[in-house]
Amino acid sequence: MPRKTKLIHPRDEITTIISRIYKRGMTTTSGGNISVIDNNGDIWVTPSAIDKGSLRASDIICVKKDGTILGKHKPSSEFPFHKAIYEARPDIKSVIHAHPPALVSFSIVRKIPNTNIISQARHVCGPIGYAEYKLPGSEALGAVIADEFKKGYKAVIMENHGTVLGGSDLTDAFERFETLEFCARTILYGSQIGTPKYLSDQQINDFEAQATGVLPEMEETVFPSDEVEKRLEICNIVQRACQQGLMISTYGTVSMRWNENDFLITPTGMNRWDLGIEDIVQIKDGHREKGKTPSRAAWIHQEIYNRNPNVNSIIMTQSPYLMAFGVTGTYLNVRTIPESWIFLQDINAIKYGSHLRNSNNSEIVDNCATALIIENDSVIITGDKLLQTFDYLEVAEFSAKSIVLGNSLGEMVPINDNQVEDLRKKFLA
Repeated sequence: MPRKTKLIHPRDEITTIISRIYKRGMTTTSGGNISVIDNNGDIWVTPSAIDKGSLRASDIICVKKDGTILGKHKPSSEFPFHKAIYEARPDIKSVIHAHPPALVSFSIVRKIPNTNIISQARHVCGPIGYAEYKLPGSEALGAVIADEFKKGYKAVIMENHGTVLGGSDLTDAFERFETLEFCARTILYGSQIGTPKYLSDQQINDFEAQATGVLPEMEETVFPSDEVEKRLEICNIVQRACQQGLMISTYGTVSMRWNENDFLITPTGMNRWDLGIEDIVQIKDGHREKGKTPSRAAWIHQEIYNRNPNVNSIIMTQSPYLMAFGVTGTYLNVRTIPESWIFLQDINAIKYGSHLRNSNNSEIVDNCATALIIENDSVIITGDKLLQTFDYLEVAEFSAKSIVLGNSLGEMVPINDNQVEDLRKKFLA
């Protein structure tokens, strides 16, 4: 995934990413480790036995090419396999190892997640390797992991241990890590309410190929204050969605109507965690801001705005509990609590492929009420103010989560028709 060029010291890169991983509940205080190898061949790595929730740049260790250790702590006990990966794969410049719960679930049943569960994951993750169990911190563990990376893998499930991923830089490695964990969670949650269905390689290839058309560039772009204000609002919501696990690095589109049917939208090919207001793309009179590429779903957003004058903001994303319904075809009944029905009422679902550019887009536009699920792809949430739309997304994800978790307790008993009618009269009349 292309990304902005940004000069940042490895120490700061590592502390930023380990903080994201920890706050998202994908590692523990003592678990996991990250490293980056610089152009000199020196390896910067997280320390051993230091709180991952409060790491500072000064805590990061540098292991020089000659083996000299610089820093106030010991390097991670798993440093041997980081070093082994770099020696086996000169193209790998960063390594992440952690114990995220969903991927650990796969590692302890000795299975590999099928990344064909959602449309973009196979492209992001690539094929997944599998390393047999060896003693943590041992040279033997480094050897079996390095052997998997030698086969060309950039992501490896570690038997009864967790996962290790590499990348061309730390952002690339984190995107792969976050996407693979998302796939694992979606499969697990989907399995609790139905049977996950997977995309064929051809369907994924069609998805990658269909979005090649780019809107023509506008000759000049004007940035009045109200437009800049909306850019900031979009960036704040994207950051919030990432922090709450409602969006991941590699997927998620947010737009706001600006002037009549003109709108602002997030770009394609940029890590969602790092978006700035200068990255947002203006779409005016069917033209895009010069030098920028809008989301590949921009045409869907345009059609929704054109045909729904009351819609002023759109969020198109993947959140794990909603996607559990999206990958199983299970009906999401939001008659769980009054708030859910009042905000969402009924959530329609459409077949995978309806969102492709060469398809008949009327199915999306005609079914896009407050929320719409596209099977094995995403959920579309629409609303007036962007904060309101984000609230709808939260309510939808919470509703889906309640149903998934409650499924182990017994069959859901929804709010009945008489109760719904009372809600309609009081809140929607």
